[in-house]
Amino acid sequence: METVLTGLATGFGVALDPFNLFLVLAGCFAGTLIGALPGLGPINGVAILLPIAYGLGFGPESALILLAGIYYGAEYGGRISSILLNVPGDAGAVMTTLDGNPMARAGLAGRALALSAIASFIGGTFAVILMSLFAPTLASFAVTFSPADYVALMVFAFASLASLVGKSTVKTLLGATIGLMLATIGIDANTGVPRYTFGLPDILAGIDFLIVVVGLFGMAELLTLVEHQVSGKLKALPVDKSFVRMADLAKCKWTIVRASVIGFFIGILPGTGASVASAVAYGTEKRISDTDKTFGTGDVRGLAAPEAANNAAAGGAMVPMLTLGIPGSGTTAILLGALLMFNIQPGPMMFVQRPEVAWGLIASMYIGNVALLVINLPLVGLFARMLTIPQHYLTPLIAILAFIGIYTIVGNPFDLLLITGLGVFGWFLRKLDFSLAPVILGFVLGSLFENNLRRALSISGGDWSILVADYKSIVLYVLALLVVIAPIWLSRRARKMEGDGNSKAI
Repeated sequence: METVLTGLATGFGVALDPFNLFLVLAGCFAGTLIGALPGLGPINGVAILLPIAYGLGFGPESALILLAGIYYGAEYGGRISSILLNVPGDAGAVMTTLDGNPMARAGLAGRALALSAIASFIGGTFAVILMSLFAPTLASFAVTFSPADYVALMVFAFASLASLVGKSTVKTLLGATIGLMLATIGIDANTGVPRYTFGLPDILAGIDFLIVVVGLFGMAELLTLVEHQVSGKLKALPVDKSFVRMADLAKCKWTIVRASVIGFFIGILPGTGASVASAVAYGTEKRISDTDKTFGTGDVRGLAAPEAANNAAAGGAMVPMLTLGIPGSGTTAILLGALLMFNIQPGPMMFVQRPEVAWGLIASMYIGNVALLVINLPLVGLFARMLTIPQHYLTPLIAILAFIGIYTIVGNPFDLLLITGLGVFGWFLRKLDFSLAPVILGFVLGSLFENNLRRALSISGGDWSILVADYKSIVLYVLALLVVIAPIWLSRRARKMEGDGNSKAI
């Protein structure tokens, strides 16, 4: 404990330097704006600004503080377009659309934005505290996860999807299957055989996540707006001066705590990230709290759970990167590259050899979380006023953001056609009352599942028993089974008790 306090004292001495403090604030503000743009997200924001930070000759601690500020600022910012436009800023914000956007459509945009900011602050701060206290121990446990354990984790995540979103379990699983199918498009990494490319060279490398999320969410939302406009059903969305209430925070307090714990521990597992954390947190909370079946219609707990989880996961992903030199997510992989550019080797010795970098970064995250809350809460009303833009102007705005964002990042005109095609497909699914979140999660988890399954079978020489050879895998399979069976058993038990009560009444 004394070592931790000494390290934090060193870190705050670095982070509170006026220049570094300015970089924290600038990074948080820039990250919020980047996260709010559909399709950009933290990984692209950090990647775009890394050369600038290096080229300006910043010291390693200053550069890392700026880039980390952009990282968790973008995690905050992703909620803005998710809640207001139903277009996720990144993968971790997909679950936020489920209850955040219905709140905005009901005239509670300010309340939703404020609650998500507070849940994000608590989740992020919780993660930084745990990172300060237990980073080396937690990182050592995280790297004991073998490819077979990751397969079990993915099975658990897919099992969670069964009752995650939507009114129909069958449609939810079909949506996840569509996502899995999209994830298999491209050249097979093991055999070099093209899969489902239909002779199109532009998709030999597979379909980028940004294309899928912007197409299925952004363009599908655009087509829905156009449809309503043509049919005369387009109505102005109500906007009031609503703000988060103490009753909301009281209702969500245990939700935020549970989601923060789930998000942090999933975040420290290399390769998982905020998308898995927010999905598992939302699914867990739905099973625990959704007794009135209000999740998906604008329940404050359904908004708070993924927001707390994805920010906690962002902090958790820093743990293996700092203590072991193993990136926990795509964004921390770029941060790892930044450290190596400055000739700093991440790992346990970094805390001894370069404490100003390691502890300065951790201390800046404490400051950054507070800064984000201070920056975001006063802007809630301004963000909410975006909904007063007439929707016949909002339609081309979404199109411009989608096309410019994709072309700037990917740079392939074919991808503009692809997001249009996916938008039509997403619009069609919405007409059939499919939720699009399982499609996105199936796409994200599908690659992780396939890659780790192949690694596990390669290690065992094709022996499938490796998938149940470790206690962690067995525990996860049992949990997956319980996730599927428990709701069915509880539903039958409730019907039986209701029938017994009726017979007694007669």
